[in-house]
Amino acid sequence: MSAVVLDRPDPAPPAKVPAPQRRWLPILWTLPPVLVVLGIAGYPILRVLTESTQTPTGRGTEVWTSVLGSAAFRDALWRTVTIAVCSTVGCLVLGTFLAIVLAFVPFPGSGLVGRLIDTILTLPSFLITLAFTFLYGTAGAVNALIAELTGATTPVIDFLTTPLGVILAEITFFTPFVVRPLLAAFAQLPREQLDVAASLGASPWRVLRQVVLPEAWPALAAGGSLVLLLTLNEFGIVLFTGAKGVITLPALIYTRGIVTFDLPGAAVLASVQVLLSLTLYLTYRFVFARFTRTRPKGD
Repeated sequence: MSAVVLDRPDPAPPAKVPAPQRRWLPILWTLPPVLVVLGIAGYPILRVLTESTQTPTGRGTEVWTSVLGSAAFRDALWRTVTIAVCSTVGCLVLGTFLAIVLAFVPFPGSGLVGRLIDTILTLPSFLITLAFTFLYGTAGAVNALIAELTGATTPVIDFLTTPLGVILAEITFFTPFVVRPLLAAFAQLPREQLDVAASLGASPWRVLRQVVLPEAWPALAAGGSLVLLLTLNEFGIVLFTGAKGVITLPALIYTRGIVTFDLPGAAVLASVQVLLSLTLYLTYRFVFARFTRTRPKGD
């Protein structure tokens, strides 16, 4: 009886053990941008905080106590917050209206209007203040027309050097920061939802309230938060429009640091301004994260 020899396959070669990854490479790549950010943002903040503790006799909190307890600081802080909030509300109202019209109300020239709104984003803020001066200043076109029609010898319109003038100028300049995110959000809205809602007999106002606006809340929150941050730190419009009649925190920092050369006092005010901005930004991120996390996926 002959033996049957079965061919056995050659044993598989041993698997190669992957070489251990060099864990220091990610750190090496991350280190340069971190150092750049610390140099650009961290050092100025640290320098301002250090300067704010400088006193004639050394280091201390006397400057903080003096500045924060002054009536000028309280008035500037209240005026800054008031102007920023009013400007943001105005931008949200006007921006939402413009975005709805441009997205859902077709009319000849809508594309041109959209491009003009985008163009405002590229302009410096002082151009808006110059336009306001030419139109509504004491020697502007509107007052000249009113004087021609009524024979008035004194300017009828005189609000540029008041908080109202600053608010109107900021609404004009910052409204595109609300319009653009809303238009992007409206472009992502499925048209089938609008058609189904209309076919079920929903009025345009109900479709707008129950279908369109719920989809636009994240974009509205993002645009409004950005406008609030920008208006809180706005200096050019206040300087050109409000002049000496409106003193906000940025204007007060400019006065303390450049005009009177009170660098410790200006550093204290700048520290408060940075704290306000960071607090607002972190609050926005927290609220926005909770809103997007708790929002149902089917909405």
